[in-house]
Amino acid sequence: MPPGADRVLNQRELNRAVLARQLLLERRKEALPRALERVGGLQAQYAPSMYIGLWSRLAGFQRDQLTRALERRSVVQGTLMRATIHLVSAGDYWPFAIGVRDARRARWMRARPELSANELRAAAAKAKRRLADGPLRRAELIVDMDARAFNGIGMWLDLVRAPPAGTWDRRRADIYATAEGWLGPPSVTPAEGIEHLIRRYLQGFGPAAGADIANWAGLPPRQVDEALDGMALRRLRDEAGAALVDLPRLPLPDADTPAPPRFLPTWDATLLAHSRRTLILPERHRPKIFHTKTPHSFPTFLIDGAVAGTWRHERGRVEVSPLERLPRATRDELEDEAGRLAAFHV
Repeated sequence: MPPGADRVLNQRELNRAVLARQLLLERRKEALPRALERVGGLQAQYAPSMYIGLWSRLAGFQRDQLTRALERRSVVQGTLMRATIHLVSAGDYWPFAIGVRDARRARWMRARPELSANELRAAAAKAKRRLADGPLRRAELIVDMDARAFNGIGMWLDLVRAPPAGTWDRRRADIYATAEGWLGPPSVTPAEGIEHLIRRYLQGFGPAAGADIANWAGLPPRQVDEALDGMALRRLRDEAGAALVDLPRLPLPDADTPAPPRFLPTWDATLLAHSRRTLILPERHRPKIFHTKTPHSFPTFLIDGAVAGTWRHERGRVEVSPLERLPRATRDELEDEAGRLAAFHV
């Protein structure tokens, strides 16, 4: 490689890099907060998804580990990147929330102009007073309040889901607390929050383009590019010549690194648009997993680091539906992993 030239990563190398950083090449023995920081958090709109996502990534993970961590407040669920519910470490919550706050507000107001910012601030202040003594159910929180305003309240009042809501045993996520009351007040600036988001993204999904980071975080690309300009980063390129950035010294596994079968839950972030260049979800299969009739997507399984089918848990078994024919040895390996996932459900 000529001096000063950027290293070029092929698609398979990018695939293995993200799999390694998402703990999908090899399960690790890791404390939950640290694991969530490594992977950039997990999407958690549907409570079982975060449990299954952790089971696929952590050695010996048991469901009660996550429930206890939520109760101890070492991890937390809240509306963060792209105005989507995420499970993150307590330490990551405020940098993420402050980093995306202005962008979330602006996007929400553009999409729902029927309520003014002043109306939402007033509703948020009322909700904050009601939550002063501790968590409340949604029905208690919105008494005599315009129901349309409820989601908008979160743009002006940082809320978290309070257990047992949003857990494996109580999946309805309808108990809320203020993030400040649950975790303590923030001590981070918006600029610090954005840089923190970038670092977490690259730790979990890099190497990547600035546009990928902006897409994941729900931030304007300009803000991300400005923050990247001030950071010490590794510069790379993909096979098409597109510029990529990465944090120094993060793993870049060989293209031929083995990737074992793995089961992913609904909404696993490795399949979303910000990770498209890795082809964990091959483009020929994307319409089968994401389309207008199933905006929630499907639970999927990976073979050799790529989506090869869908699965469901039914009558005590994990039933797999391959999208293409699988070799017998691969099918046997997949069925072994399916048996372990079925046991996790019991």
